[in-house]
Amino acid sequence: MYGKPRSGQSPVRPLSSGGGSRDDGPPRERRPRRTGRIVLRVAVIVLALLLVLVVAGYFWINSRINTIESLTDYDGRPAATPGEDWLLVGSDSRAGLSAAQRKKLATGRAVGKRTDTMMLLHIPESGRPTLVSLPRDSYVPIEGHGSDKLNAAYAYGGPKLLAKTIEKVTDIRIDHYMEIGFSGFVGIVDAVGGVNICVKQNIEDHKAGINLKKGCQDMDGGTALGYVRTRKTGALPDFDRTQRQRQFFAAVVKKAAAPGVLINPFRSIPLAMSATDSVAVDPGTGAFDLLSLGLAMSGDPIATAVPVGSLPTINGASVVKWDTEKALRLFKALAEDKPVPKDVLAK
Repeated sequence: MYGKPRSGQSPVRPLSSGGGSRDDGPPRERRPRRTGRIVLRVAVIVLALLLVLVVAGYFWINSRINTIESLTDYDGRPAATPGEDWLLVGSDSRAGLSAAQRKKLATGRAVGKRTDTMMLLHIPESGRPTLVSLPRDSYVPIEGHGSDKLNAAYAYGGPKLLAKTIEKVTDIRIDHYMEIGFSGFVGIVDAVGGVNICVKQNIEDHKAGINLKKGCQDMDGGTALGYVRTRKTGALPDFDRTQRQRQFFAAVVKKAAAPGVLINPFRSIPLAMSATDSVAVDPGTGAFDLLSLGLAMSGDPIATAVPVGSLPTINGASVVKWDTEKALRLFKALAEDKPVPKDVLAK
């Protein structure tokens, strides 16, 4: 009864929730939280190591990149435009190939180097990239040399004159330049484990060292090199070559940017070594730019060529004259970072 004095000196024991008394027994021991802490520490260490590896890899790749003077300022140079524009050049340089390799790959014994492939890649701020083949026989004005085939610009003045010529005829400022020779071509394909290419017809070409059957098939570096070099595919071999070059380039860059290659050290490290040994870029291009190129090409680029107007013979040489009106609309769309009109896209 409330207010009644309590006897005894022992402390008051609270009632249980059920109103009765119960034996609580010995107190429970709390489980140590060490497991969670260990997992957290391991995760932090792993992330730290990955960060160190990424940073070290970046500086390692950058230290191995070969540079070549190619992009210069001059009066009347096109202004900077939205997105990024790359000039991709494949040369027929045999540098780095032994006599046995030249024989095996059927590259011949020519010395020096000429531009065998030229492509303009536009990476927009949003949307799909556009890859444009520039026929090497395109008849264009070359500063100091009148009008000649586009690949003659390289012969006259190297990468600088080639890049300047292309900037002037397209009115597009080139942000990055990349060049690769025969040996690099083969090495990169082999480093990614080959590429899958769909061949439209049977091709037998002993000069290119290939004997291919129609259909999709995996190709190693030597076979892929022969495939993009052969001229035995039709009445207009150079146009067929530009199509195959675009097809191959898209396939190999997409394969190189695949997660199965990038996260596999047995693929990514040989790829990085092969690429840095055989590819030359302008001094302003680094590892992150090359990664950006790979990621852009993995996004299914629009592949096309400069619209052709005619195929005349000038001074005894067969040349390619562009369809001026369509070509201007193509390059204007790229310069303005807009979709290319469908009627100017090559099929």
